[in-house]
This record gives sequence, structure tokens and C-alpha cells, in this order.
Amino acid sequence: MHRVVRRTVLGPQVVRLEVEAPRIARIRQPGQFVIVRLAEDKERVPLTIADTDVQAGTISLVIQQVGKSTTLLGNLQAGQSVQDIVGPLGHPTHLENCAHAVCIGGGVGTAVVYPIAKALAAAGTPVTAIIGGRSRQLVILENEMKAICRAVLATTDDGSYGRKGLVTDALRELLAGAQPPVGVVYAVGPVPMMKAVAEMTRAPAVKTIVSLNPIMIDGTGMCGGCRVTIGGKTQFACVDGPEFDGHLVDFDELADRLAMYRGQEAEAMDHCRLTLKAD
Repeated sequence: MHRVVRRTVLGPQVVRLEVEAPRIARIRQPGQFVIVRLAEDKERVPLTIADTDVQAGTISLVIQQVGKSTTLLGNLQAGQSVQDIVGPLGHPTHLENCAHAVCIGGGVGTAVVYPIAKALAAAGTPVTAIIGGRSRQLVILENEMKAICRAVLATTDDGSYGRKGLVTDALRELLAGAQPPVGVVYAVGPVPMMKAVAEMTRAPAVKTIVSLNPIMIDGTGMCGGCRVTIGGKTQFACVDGPEFDGHLVDFDELADRLAMYRGQEAEAMDHCRLTLKAD
């Protein structure tokens, strides 16, 4: 069992849980993830390790409560526990050695790109962060990013905070005139956002790394649920990724596969709401 030490609300249906997992905290590297199971009869949920506290023996997990399993996990309070946490899984981030890295987070994708930005900064690479959301409430971890980045550019779709527009609008300006020039882009967020970033960096040939979140079950490559097409070849996000060259990803296929079970997910969420209301 893994005890929840602290629960923090970051935004609407977005919470951060600090959970006891001392072994994982000691050996985890940026870009890696865990699979969490609330109880024996519950779904396995893959979550990126947003941060660690080795001394306290905890890992930080940022959860967007969009379905039944993530809602139940996000509702946990300090003192409660999850049954299983398996990890760290996946390949660590390859930290590019360059004069200027840009880390882009869309919504809760900021929680995934944050440890990457932190590791780049610790290695001496100047980092500019672009973090975005539909509204002010969905721009998360801004202060944490400001503590490690040379600049943090916030964007919102509705203009309620920072710059009105998309993260790609801010990226376009950096690609055109940043000094030193952008050497690598790390982008994590909704599939359309990552696709748009990859298309924008293709012509100037700026290396672009994206972190993919396909349907995943066991995290070992055996189930095949997380298969993605990279450069025309099938790979598995859990063991070959989760990070890939954004210029090689078949984003249309990924979007189609992510939508496969929306009907079942909506039905399960409706049942979950009724159960929580009854309790």
C-alpha cells in the first residue's frame, strides 16, 4: 500500500497527489511514469512522475479527473492509500545538449514537461517554457516553472490570463527570433497541440520530442494496447517511449485510437457519478 501524504488542487478537476513510494523516488528519471491501481478490482492508470522528494520518499502525481478511474484517484485524501504503484516505467528523457531548449505544456501536459525542464536546467541548458490552457484555471505549475526557467510564457485560449491564443503562437515567435536560437522543443499535451507543434518545427528542422499517452494496460509491452506508429513502424509507448520524435509520429492514428472507447468511458463515468452522489 502507498499512503497519500498530501493532496493539492491545481485547477478544476486537476489535483496533485504526493504519495509514498521511496524506491521509485530514489531511482526515477525525468520522462518516466508509473502505473497506479487504486484497489485490486480497479483499472490500471498510467501517470507521469511529475516530481520526487527522495528524502521524504514520495512521488508527485498530477491527475486530471476525466473518467471513472482518474476521478476516484483524484478524490483520495491525505492518509488514504492506493494499493499498487508499478514503476518507474518507460525510457528516461534524452536531454539534448543545446544553447536553448523550449518546453511546451498544454493543460496537464505541463506536469509531464516540468521534470524535463527541471532536468535540462540542472544540466545547464537555458529553458524557455510555454504553458497553456483553455482558461486561467487550467494553466498549472507556473510558479514551479518560473523557479527553473529563464522565461515562462503563459497562454490561454480565452485570453483570461497571459497571452490570448495558442502555445503555437508563442512558439512561432521564438522560432523566428529567439537568441540563442531554439535548439530543441519538448512538447506534451493534447494530440492536436503536439501535432501542430511538430508541424511548425518541421520546416526549420528543430528537433521535437513529444510524450504520447495512448491506451495502456500492463506497461510491459505484452498487451499491445499502447501501440503507436513512428516513422511507419509499430512501436509501443510503454517500452519504446513514452517519448518519440514528433516529426515521425502518426498523430491521426493516435487520435483515432484514443477515441475508441469514449462511449464505454462515458457510461462508466455516469455510473461513477451516481455512486459518488449516493455515498
